[in-house]
Amino acid sequence: MPVPVNTFKHALANKPQIGLWAALADSYVTELLATTGFDWLLIDGEHAPNDLRSTLAQLQAVAPHPTHPIVRPVRNDAALIKQLLDIGTQTLLVPMIESANDARDAVAATRYPPLGIRGVGSALARASRWNGSPDYLHGAADEICVLVQVETANALAQLQAIAAVEGVDGVFFGPADLSASMGLLGQPGAPAVREAIVAGIRAVRALGKAAGVLAADRAIAHEYLEAGANFVAVGSDVSLLARSASELAAAFRPSTA
Repeated sequence: MPVPVNTFKHALANKPQIGLWAALADSYVTELLATTGFDWLLIDGEHAPNDLRSTLAQLQAVAPHPTHPIVRPVRNDAALIKQLLDIGTQTLLVPMIESANDARDAVAATRYPPLGIRGVGSALARASRWNGSPDYLHGAADEICVLVQVETANALAQLQAIAAVEGVDGVFFGPADLSASMGLLGQPGAPAVREAIVAGIRAVRALGKAAGVLAADRAIAHEYLEAGANFVAVGSDVSLLARSASELAAAFRPSTA
C-alpha cells in the first residue's frame, strides 16, 4: 500500500483551492460539508472545541470524499503535531508563526530524523495504515503540506524569511488577528489590512510558495484571488448555519412595524 497522496498539495500548482472553515467540531457536519464541492475543509483546533478524537472522527468522515481536510492545531507544538500526523493529517495550518525559527520548528515537527524531530510510531498509526504502507517512513514527508499562519504586524515584517524556510509549502494570512495587531480590532476588511494582505500574497507567490487567506466577504475573496492567492477559505459552517437559521426565523416572525 503506497503512502496516501496529498491531493491538496499537488493541486496548489494547478488552480486556486477554495475552502470552508469547519468549526462545529462534529463529524456528521463535516461529512456533510465534504459532499458540497469545496476543495478543502479546515478542521479547527485553535478556536473550535476540537480535540484529538473529534479531529480523528472528522478525518475518517471526510476520507471517502474528494474534499481535502486541513487541520489547524491550537499552537505550534511538536508533540501535538506528532499526534495529528499519526492519526492521518497530511496538511497542517500552524497558527501564530512569528519568525523563521517558528516556521523551522513547525517543519521539523513533521519530519522524521535526521531531517526533523517527529517521533517514530508508525506501527500504531492510521497515517501508515498501521504499517500497511511499507514506504511510509521514507515517503511521508513528500506528502505532508506545511502551511504557516502570518497574522501579526511583527510576523508580516518577517514574511520573506518565514516564507523562504525550506519545507514551508505555503503562508496563510489571518485577517482577524492581523487587523487587531494593526490597531484595527474587529475590522479584518479594513483597507489597510487588505492592502497588507495583498502585498503579502504577492511576496509569497514571488518566492514560489502558496499563499492563502480567509475572506467571508465575496468581493474581498475575489480581490485576494486576483492578487494571486491560491488557497482561500470563503466562509465557515458556523456563520452559514447561524445566518440561514436567523433568516428563516425572521421570515416567519410577526412584523413589529
